[in-house]
Amino acid sequence: MATALDLVSCLALIPDRRRREGRMYSQVGVIVFSLMALLSGARSYRQIHTLIQRRLSLLNAAFPQAVLRRAPAYTSVRGILQQLDPAALEQAFRRHAEGLDRSCGDTPSRFVAIDGKTLRQRFDQFADRKAAHVLSAFAVDHQIILAHAVVDEKSNEISAVQALIAEMA
Repeated sequence: MATALDLVSCLALIPDRRRREGRMYSQVGVIVFSLMALLSGARSYRQIHTLIQRRLSLLNAAFPQAVLRRAPAYTSVRGILQQLDPAALEQAFRRHAEGLDRSCGDTPSRFVAIDGKTLRQRFDQFADRKAAHVLSAFAVDHQIILAHAVVDEKSNEISAVQALIAEMA
């Protein structure tokens, strides 16, 4: 995996699955600004749209590689985010985390903790199923989450941990 520190550059490597004619908004801009909205407390596409609309000039100044001319409607945000390839998005975050891990010292972390969690009393309404059980790999030395993997409902964590370790090696 190539290392890159800049999150926007890592996200730019995600293939855009929209038709060329339908690309009114930058996919990278929508992803980055949606992440900022979620970190600021947004919990819906409408709230993401509202935050982007109210803070567009500030976001454009902070992320010049991801500039949006105007705030996309919440339906556009939803359409762009739902069309993202989850595997490509995870790879972008892993590439970014690996770059951060390598920048923290001369060598990558020596210790990686792996733990799985399921949010209790949650339901994934988008997928119409129980909340997913997610494994996380955490670089203890540098305090960075290196990777995530969703565990299938019908399997156990041990095989998923082995697969996650193989992917990270």
